[in-house]
Amino acid sequence: MKPICLLAWFLVLAVPNAPEAAIAYFNNARQVQIVQPDRQNFFIVDEEIWSHSRPDLGDLRLYDGESPVQYLLSEQRAGISSEEVEARILNLGSVAGHTEFDLDAEKLATYDRIRLRLDAKDFVVTASVAGANALGEKSSTALTPSTLYDFTSEQLGSNSVLKLPPSSFRYLHIKLSPGILPRQVKGAAIYNLREQQASWTKTGSCSAPQQKQRTTIIVCSVPPKVPLDRIAFQVAPGQVNFHRIVSVQNPQGTEEARGEISRIRVNRAGTLVNTEDLAINVAGRSGQFTISIDNGDNPPLAIVEVQPLSLERRVYFDPQGKASLTLYYGDEKLPAPVYDYARFFRLEASPAEAQLAGGAHNPQYAGRPDDRPWSERHTGILWSVMILAVIALAVLAVRGLRPAAEQ
Repeated sequence: MKPICLLAWFLVLAVPNAPEAAIAYFNNARQVQIVQPDRQNFFIVDEEIWSHSRPDLGDLRLYDGESPVQYLLSEQRAGISSEEVEARILNLGSVAGHTEFDLDAEKLATYDRIRLRLDAKDFVVTASVAGANALGEKSSTALTPSTLYDFTSEQLGSNSVLKLPPSSFRYLHIKLSPGILPRQVKGAAIYNLREQQASWTKTGSCSAPQQKQRTTIIVCSVPPKVPLDRIAFQVAPGQVNFHRIVSVQNPQGTEEARGEISRIRVNRAGTLVNTEDLAINVAGRSGQFTISIDNGDNPPLAIVEVQPLSLERRVYFDPQGKASLTLYYGDEKLPAPVYDYARFFRLEASPAEAQLAGGAHNPQYAGRPDDRPWSERHTGILWSVMILAVIALAVLAVRGLRPAAEQ
């Protein structure tokens, strides 16, 4: 065999094969109890699964005996707004002290939100909306009114979004209560917002708040490998009209997330603004972290509880009449599956929730064989072959040069 061919043969042996799934390779197993086997089912990923599987959950496998069962792993996120489309403003003016104008919604078939761009500060106004399919149509349809506000002076935030029922009118007539002039209306956009709410799973815990000068300090921890996606704050109901900057730092003191919490209950000239936002989003992490709330010159918040949350992950599957399946996990080398079930998944109206038994060591576990590349398992042989190939090539080169030297 020629040296080059021999070397190429050894290099082919060095290429590893992709790991395949086998029950004996999973370290952990759990029974999945199915109450309604005649419909789509799901179970919720819990701390036990997070702690003993890969961080991406790619090593989860469902089995009916020895037969694999396809599934879809789904994050229960909130609905995401569609891309905003600019709406043309028409007939902008003032009528009896009220700013009024029309919006041309031709660019979007259906919508349920209007975002106004207002060049104004410190105001509270009510926006009434009527929909029609022709400008100036007398039989227009009154839609849900909205309250717009800006509390820059009080540092309590702002809102310039009008919420509507799902609508498809070509034109929208908007009338603002006194407080906004026509020249302060700079633009408008329409969009849809899917109203599916995110689902959260409680994880970890937080210590009691401690005050350090103008800052409230809270130390929290989340179990290893469990992702942290959100932090929810419970503030005493009697404390209102506040707006605070919240910072999350890792143990080294580096800021990893920043957000705002607020609760507003303000009545201005008969218009009530009642809103609150007591949670911040965090890019997934685990372990210990510190929360800092900047109170500025204001008194500390009366914090009742701080709860770390993980975005709920669900595993959807079709039990095909089976009363129980087995979930296996804990194989670091196994790649995530690619299932047709996931590609063509359709969420049914009322999927049933299956229950997970306690986690346990897989009694069939034997561990993977040594599947390292041949080159890693036989480095001595590979180097010997490479050295011999180099020597052989050198000998051939010398022989090729000898006739030329003799001439």
